[in-house]
Amino acid sequence: MTRARFSPLLRFSLAVALLVGMPIASVLLNVFTGGTGETWRHLAATVLPEYIGNTLWLCLGVGSGVVVVGVVTAWLTAMHDFPGRRVFEWALVLPLAMPAYVLAYVYTDFLQFVGPLQTFLRETFGWHKGDYWFPDVRSLGGAVAMFVFVLYPYVYMIARTAFLERASGMLEAARTLGVGPWATFFRVSLPLARPAVAAGAALALMETLADYGTVSYFAVQTFTTGIYRAWFSLGDRIAAAQLAAMLLGFVILLLALEHLSRGRARFHNTTGRNRQLPGRRLTGVRGTAAFAACALPLAVGFLLPAGLLLRLTLAEGDAQFGQRFLMLARNSFVLAGVTAACAVALALVLAYSARQSKGLLARGLNRMVGLGYAVPGSVIAVGVLIPVTRLDNWIAAGWQAVFGSNPGLLLTGGIAALVYAYLVRFLAVALQTVGASLSKITPSMDDAAKSLGCAQGETLRRVHMPLLRGSLFTAGLLVFVDVMKELPATLVMRPFNFDTLATQTYTLASDERLAEASTAALAIVAVGLVPLIALSRQIARSRR
Repeated sequence: MTRARFSPLLRFSLAVALLVGMPIASVLLNVFTGGTGETWRHLAATVLPEYIGNTLWLCLGVGSGVVVVGVVTAWLTAMHDFPGRRVFEWALVLPLAMPAYVLAYVYTDFLQFVGPLQTFLRETFGWHKGDYWFPDVRSLGGAVAMFVFVLYPYVYMIARTAFLERASGMLEAARTLGVGPWATFFRVSLPLARPAVAAGAALALMETLADYGTVSYFAVQTFTTGIYRAWFSLGDRIAAAQLAAMLLGFVILLLALEHLSRGRARFHNTTGRNRQLPGRRLTGVRGTAAFAACALPLAVGFLLPAGLLLRLTLAEGDAQFGQRFLMLARNSFVLAGVTAACAVALALVLAYSARQSKGLLARGLNRMVGLGYAVPGSVIAVGVLIPVTRLDNWIAAGWQAVFGSNPGLLLTGGIAALVYAYLVRFLAVALQTVGASLSKITPSMDDAAKSLGCAQGETLRRVHMPLLRGSLFTAGLLVFVDVMKELPATLVMRPFNFDTLATQTYTLASDERLAEASTAALAIVAVGLVPLIALSRQIARSRR
């Protein structure tokens, strides 16, 4: 590439891509660093097999669960008409507003021995302790259930779109050949939707691998809990980096398997007959069964826990509600607001750079930036802390040598390093949203602006910005909500005595103060509902 073609926008994209990739590179480089000592040998001999086994079982259970729940609900709402279908088609995405760790806290309070459900059973049937068996929610199986009921919307949304955009000619041909509804589903619709189902399941599994709050609270030892223990309890950053690298290997393996599962198969729609077929009417027992199949995941994943949270908040709530809660909300909103603003600005420049350069390098750099979303927050936290801490120490040593005083940790002692970690993790969300919207703007507008003497910056400000206003707001809102819910990176990297709503929820729940944790948890859920309401309305209009 010539110097002229290597524009300032492209150089900026390269710098951002390098900054996003630095935490991952830092983790990988520390894998080969010597001096792990007794810590790594102790982990490998004692808990590492448990980390691997639990992680594999989590992936298997959550992957199977989200596929079954997501595909069934997507198929019913997209291809059938039954009582409540118009409500379910948008309401089934609401569990995404409920972080898995919040769901874990709520159901622990509801299902424990002294909780409302078991108390009701004992009072109703006159049972005593030992007279009956009740499943323990704080277990590996309980963790799988929590993840399934909050993450199935990933599969539901993508699979439902695939079913609605199905090749109707193929379905009509199957019907004329006498193929029944179930056979049509398994032999035509489901194979065509397989890439969408696999993509949704991959997103759900990446969220599962990135979780810390749920598995930590349920005492399920995974790589995320191991990373936290190695860094804080054992004080060994190299061992933490090696565990982070192994977790990153799980993510890479997951993405590779999703890609290889497609093989050489192609899923193109080769017919122009794409008119939407009328939904098959389900009445009687079948209509009731369809209603129950959609109502169960919605009730378990959102309605019941939201109601329990509201009851706990109104009945007991946080004893420190007031100034303390306002401070936590302020910290959360500042972090989320700063990160969202930076993410939208960076995404706008990156997407515009790719549009202007029209080359492979710019698109490749944007894809590199997008990989950050696939990396768990705990891995990013370790990858950021290692080089940033070294830079902080170098700056402090230089400052002391020149001015004779130690300024302390300037980067890791504040929120700058935490915002950096958030950007590495969530910049892809803003970039995808802004890039998709920018691609819909016809290039003729750029040519017209150029013919009128507008430079690139002026074209972006006067032509593209007004057209992108809605997508910029959406991108910022999505990043804002993601930061509000993020727990692993916040726990690892937050400054001393700096708490957020997420860390307050985790701390109180870890101390078994579940009623007090309900106030902060409900605030997180309420914020998460904002973009989901807009998304739900869009889904509801997609079939009108």
